[in-house]
Amino acid sequence: MTPLASYRRLLTIAGPTYVVVAFLGRLPLAMSQLGTLLLVSTATDSYGLGGLSAGALAVANALGAPVAGSVADRTGQRPVVLVQSLLGAAGLASLVAVVHADAPAALVVGAAALTGLVLPQVGPLARVRWRPLTRGTGTDQRRLVDAAFSYEGAADEASFAIGPALVGGAVALVSPGGALVLAAVLLAVFGTAFALDPSARLTRRDGGPALPTGALVTAVFVVLALAQVSIGMLFGATQTGATVIANDAGKPGAAGLVHATLGVGSAVAGIATAYVPERIGHERRSLAAACALLVLSLPLLLVDSLVTATATVLLLGFAVAPYMIGVFSLAERVVPAARVGAAMTTLASATGLGYALGSSIAGRLADGSGATAAFGVTVGATVLAVTLMTTQQGRLHRAVQTALVAERERDQAAAATSVR
Repeated sequence: MTPLASYRRLLTIAGPTYVVVAFLGRLPLAMSQLGTLLLVSTATDSYGLGGLSAGALAVANALGAPVAGSVADRTGQRPVVLVQSLLGAAGLASLVAVVHADAPAALVVGAAALTGLVLPQVGPLARVRWRPLTRGTGTDQRRLVDAAFSYEGAADEASFAIGPALVGGAVALVSPGGALVLAAVLLAVFGTAFALDPSARLTRRDGGPALPTGALVTAVFVVLALAQVSIGMLFGATQTGATVIANDAGKPGAAGLVHATLGVGSAVAGIATAYVPERIGHERRSLAAACALLVLSLPLLLVDSLVTATATVLLLGFAVAPYMIGVFSLAERVVPAARVGAAMTTLASATGLGYALGSSIAGRLADGSGATAAFGVTVGATVLAVTLMTTQQGRLHRAVQTALVAERERDQAAAATSVR
C-alpha cells in the first residue's frame, strides 16, 4: 500500500468530518501560548512577564494533560475532553479579563496557569484514536497507524502555523485580547465536537479485550520525553525571538505570522515523512531530523529583520515534524498499549515544559540583549536534541525490537486461540 493510498484509506475509515473537527479542535492550544505572550507583554511592556505568563500556561498544561490522558485511558475520552473544552474556553476568556483589569503580575500568571491546567491536548488524544479506528484492517494496520502518525504530526504543525497566524490577524484587526477570545470560541465549539464525535466511544475499553499493561515511565520513555522538551524549548525561544523582532519593527501582530512559517515547512515535511522507506527506523529518522534542526537553526543568530527571520524560520520548520513524528511513533511502539493515552499526553506535556523553559529563558535574555539572545536558546535546544538522539540510538533500537517481538507473540497467541 502506497502512502497516498494509506492516507485515502484513513480518510475513509475516520470520515472527513472527524478529520476537520480534530484539526480545528487543536487550534486553540496552538493560539493560547503566543496569544498570552502578546497579550501580557503588550499590556505590561515586559517580555519577561509575557514569557513567564505564557510559560505558566504551558507548565500547567504539562501537569494537567498526563492526568487527563490517564483518566481518558480508563474512562474513554468523551467526558474528559468535554469538560476540558468548556473549562478551557472559560479560562481563556477570564485571562483576557484579568489582564484588561490591570491585575497584579502574580494574578496574571496565576490566571494563565489555571487556564493551561484545563486546556485539552486534542492532538495527542487524536493519535490515540487511530489504533482502535484501524483495528479491523488486519496486516495493513501497522502501515496505516504509521501513516496516521505522519498525518497527525503534519496536522499539529499546520495548527502551529495557522494558530499563530490567527493570533497575528486578530491582533492586527482587533487586539491581543481579541485573539484569545477567538481561541475560546473555537475551543468551545470544536473541542466539544471532538469530544462528542463517535470515534471517542472507541477509546472506552469496557467489555473489550484486555490490553497489555506495564510501567509507563521507563528509561526509554524518559529519553523520548527529554527529546520533546528540546523541541518545546525550540518553539518557546523561537516564538519569543520573533516577538522581539516584530515589536522592534513596530508590527507586533507579525510575530504570529513569522512563527507560523515554522509550522508551514513542518507540515509539508510531516506529510512527506510517510514516504520514507519503512526499513529506516524511527530512531534513525529522529537522529537525522535532530541534526537538520541544528544546522538550520544556526542562521537565526544572524537575522536582523522580519524578512530574514521569516525565511530562516520557514526552513527550520522542515526538520521539526520529522523529528516529532519519530519521537511519538517510537512512544506508540514501546509503551504498553493500555497506557498510550497517558504516553501521548505526557510527551505533549514535555513539549509544553520545554516551551515554558525556552520562552522564560529567552524572554529574560531578550529584555537585555534582544532577539539574537533569544534565538541563541533555540540553537541550544537543537544541541540537546542532537545529543540525546546520538547517544541513545542503541537503547531506542533495542526497545523497538523488543516491542515488535512481544507484538508478534501476542498476535500468534490470539491466532491460536481463535483456531481453537
